[in-house]
Amino acid sequence: MIYWYIFLAFFIPGILGYGGGPSSIPLVEKEVVDHYDWLTVNEFSEVLALANALPGPIATKMAGYIGYQQAGILGAFVALFATVAPSLILMITLLSILLKYKHSPQVKKMTQLVRPVIAVLLGVMTWDFFQHSLSIEGAGFLHTIIIGLLSLLLLVKWKVHPAYVIGGALLYGAFIL
Repeated sequence: MIYWYIFLAFFIPGILGYGGGPSSIPLVEKEVVDHYDWLTVNEFSEVLALANALPGPIATKMAGYIGYQQAGILGAFVALFATVAPSLILMITLLSILLKYKHSPQVKKMTQLVRPVIAVLLGVMTWDFFQHSLSIEGAGFLHTIIIGLLSLLLLVKWKVHPAYVIGGALLYGAFIL
């Protein structure tokens, strides 16, 4: 029964917490502290502080920790699944609707309009990263140009898979920088 309770404790905030992890934190607290009495308010605040200190989504880190604390590895898995399940269900539902109407002129037009917007957003993000890399101590212009040109050659000329290029850039940064 504990797995069902863990699932409910994180699935309900996932459905009702519109806006991502930070908006669902009070709902998780209500379930974990008030409803199931798994943690005290002080313990919950410590879990929240730990989740904020680590990289990644807050809600999933909290779910994994609390699920593990209550029921071990399987409890952590159930809590993590319950946290992402509402988004997963919604994405599958919307994708099935999109696939059903993929030959519709409106859907084709929508996808044609979305692609340039995504390209512009990625371009702006790349430009921001480039400008930021120029101002970093030790990295600077030379390393940015080296990584950029080498990546371009690997991707375009030698047709290396992007995952290997990203991995190589990470290794370059780890060892050279």
